[in-house]
Amino acid sequence: MARLGALLLSTALLGSSLLGGTAYAGGAAGQHSPPGHGAEPRLSWRESVLDADQGFRGLDAVNRRTAWVSGGSVTEGGPGRVFRTTDGGRDWEDVSPPGTEGLMFRDVEARSAKEAVILAIGPGEASRIYRTTNGGASWRTSFVNDDPAAFYDCMAFYPGGRRGLAMSDPVDGKFRILATRDFGRSWSVLPDEGMPEAPTEFGFAASGDCLVTAGHAAYFGTGGGAARVFRSTDFGRTWTATESTIPAGESAGVFALAFRTPWQGVAVGGDFADPADGVDAVATTRRGTVWRSAGDLTHLAEDAAYLPLRGRPLLVTGESGEVRGTSISTDEGRSWTRVTGTGYHALDCTADGSCWAAGGGGRVARLAH
Repeated sequence: MARLGALLLSTALLGSSLLGGTAYAGGAAGQHSPPGHGAEPRLSWRESVLDADQGFRGLDAVNRRTAWVSGGSVTEGGPGRVFRTTDGGRDWEDVSPPGTEGLMFRDVEARSAKEAVILAIGPGEASRIYRTTNGGASWRTSFVNDDPAAFYDCMAFYPGGRRGLAMSDPVDGKFRILATRDFGRSWSVLPDEGMPEAPTEFGFAASGDCLVTAGHAAYFGTGGGAARVFRSTDFGRTWTATESTIPAGESAGVFALAFRTPWQGVAVGGDFADPADGVDAVATTRRGTVWRSAGDLTHLAEDAAYLPLRGRPLLVTGESGEVRGTSISTDEGRSWTRVTGTGYHALDCTADGSCWAAGGGGRVARLAH
């Protein structure tokens, strides 16, 4: 059961048919804004297909010119691949490490066009971390999991990039945290004395954002026996856990988090077995310690991001299952407008005003607004 979160995503990806083309917001039939919500910005995605065999769930945008995506093959035993753009998405370069057959790169964290760290997920040695300092021309393996009970789901770095964390599903009843203090060159497992018990929970490697940082705070979300948000303010040594208000289940829980400040943020999720059920799929916090249910969605929410627009509206997206879409909220998640039936697995926005998405069928996109 503890592995169901990540394994289910692979199954859903293999069985899904994907929407292509460019998605335009605000003009689709049957997707009109409700009364009082006519001020949502008109948005559109400029989409490209890099490799239709890849399911991209790792995404990190450095700025409006540079972004990295990572994924895994939908063909059994196929290679995991990594791509990078340095010209705003007009061209993408394959910068994959060699010998990655069968690996699923579900997370990428980049500091620049040259430096990036990627996480492959899976049981035992399938969970591993690679690092590059030359734009992917070469990669160094900085961590290989040697515990068959561990299964790493996602990672995040603190501002500045020196410190970072990676989260594994529970080992001996507690989530395991891996830490680096040298920009990802080396990693060590932290003691678990400060981690709450979680015997029936696990993480979802849905978008690389099941673990995030905001200032000196770190957060991760769970599913399974409970759907909670864990918070640490001491670089992963101790954690507190709070109910998220998102429904839990065998294929349900918190899939991703996004934060506007170290205290104000959003958690999103749903149920991969029932992606059309978006009731209570969004929760918000103003203090980082108490979560409240926000507005309902009409589709799964695999990732969320604050748009770099006036008022910092929220964007959520999801593409697993037959009900897909991207929705926007201009009132901090209390109500949502579905702006397109096209969804993605991952979202990321940058301080200089760009937003990016990545998903199944090797699709990458940049938001035009």
